[in-house]
Amino acid sequence: MCRMSALAATALVLSLASPALARAPEAKPAPAQAAAPAAQPAAPRKASAEERAMAQRLDPLARAAFWAREADLDPMDAEAGVGLSQALRAMGRYDEALNAAQRVLLAKPDAEEALLEEARAQIGKGQGFYAIEPARQAQAKAPTDWRPTALMAIAYDQAGRPDEALDAHRQAIALAPENPTPLANLALYYAAHGDAAQAETLLRAAASKPGATMAVRQNLALILGLQGRFDEAEKIARQDLPPDVVASNMTWLRNAAAGPQAAQRSWDSVRTAQ
Repeated sequence: MCRMSALAATALVLSLASPALARAPEAKPAPAQAAAPAAQPAAPRKASAEERAMAQRLDPLARAAFWAREADLDPMDAEAGVGLSQALRAMGRYDEALNAAQRVLLAKPDAEEALLEEARAQIGKGQGFYAIEPARQAQAKAPTDWRPTALMAIAYDQAGRPDEALDAHRQAIALAPENPTPLANLALYYAAHGDAAQAETLLRAAASKPGATMAVRQNLALILGLQGRFDEAEKIARQDLPPDVVASNMTWLRNAAAGPQAAQRSWDSVRTAQ
């Protein structure tokens, strides 16, 4: 019985007693009844599969709150820990995201999704060297999954190992030739290393594939803008973004393309965006 129901039950007992006392004032008062015991609050329950699926559509802050509650209810819940890590990473809280993933791995060292999240959080921090090992472990668990290999590629590049990064990018594409994401990752590798033409070619190929995301198209707009092709970049940007955001992005691109130093900063930002 919830607290509100307990209060209602107590009130009902008193209302039934009062008229009896009014009709028979000469009667001896009945012994006082013991108060109904306070109802214990229901134990919190974990969210259902349907509720968890709905939570994935929330904004990152709401998702973080949802998954933090789930993880508190059951620290052994790997899905909750990974969900919390993903939400924190989406807000740029990479240290907290890393901690959430590592808490899962303390209980379940072979949890592939937690290994991937640990790698992503390290990459988000710019610490690619420390992302290599969790990505390698995830790759060993799922050798046909392109995601660990793609993460290794980005981690190698951050760690200053471009040849290994290039090999890993190509391996990821071989594992998922129809998936636009590893192709776009390779394009950003070339962009970060100053080869805008190759980056553009690969991004156009990625954008033409089914399932290409907004990020792929916006990266293509970025590469075109950094080459000074503003009209084409703006046309592509307008496919996904509202006019005020497009205007702000185009102002940034024009400034970034203004000189060699600005262009170099832009390539560096592309490297980080990987």
